[in-house]
Amino acid sequence: MQNTPHQTVSLSFFRFAGVGARAWAFAQMGLARPGFARTPDIGFWKLCGSGSGEGFTPIPNTAVYAVLATWPDPMIARARVEAAPIFNRYRAHATESWSVFLTPTSSKGKWSGQTPFATRPATQPGPLAALTRASLKPKVAARFWGRVPNISKMIGADPNVAFKIGIGEMPLLNQVTFSIWPNEQAMAAFARTGPHADAIRAVRSEKWFREELYARFTVQSDMGSWQGASPLAALEAAA
Repeated sequence: MQNTPHQTVSLSFFRFAGVGARAWAFAQMGLARPGFARTPDIGFWKLCGSGSGEGFTPIPNTAVYAVLATWPDPMIARARVEAAPIFNRYRAHATESWSVFLTPTSSKGKWSGQTPFATRPATQPGPLAALTRASLKPKVAARFWGRVPNISKMIGADPNVAFKIGIGEMPLLNQVTFSIWPNEQAMAAFARTGPHADAIRAVRSEKWFREELYARFTVQSDMGSWQGASPLAALEAAA
């Protein structure tokens, strides 16, 4: 980790079991907003639900929710996610939680009219993450979601991807995809071939999105577990 201060992005995932916990989590999509807004040092932040399966479907998964936030530097990011009251409330209701800390290295586009990520060049090769966020035009939503199952199947079969999920602020119309890869080559090989590449060409030619953002990050560290382990463990074992 570099010593100079630089923006850190946290992406936290929470898994909820039982009707009561899931109802609590769903209600927090509105009720938790003041708590996040009051959290010291927080910058841009978003609350997201997830899709069923691995998240790449329009059918909501009421068990999994995510929180993305930006912070001034890595130490503050970890301290706030670890101890801020609003994050502790989420963990208290969840059966499992995992947070990954990221350094933005490139970003193009806007999210809710903002440019949320302050980038800096990657200084060394290694694990990286990709995030895409799109706001769909309602008239093309059906065509977009018709392509997603093939992309989901392809990424699910890729042995290189360490973690992948589809989340979003609003079902059907706002979609965020997030994935972690061992290196640039593995991620590029997936992005440039098959149904994913076909979908990108359709997006460009038919102008499906009202707003879009594409960002890449280096992976700093993580905290907690997902499905009983750290998703970064596979990357460390392969290194």
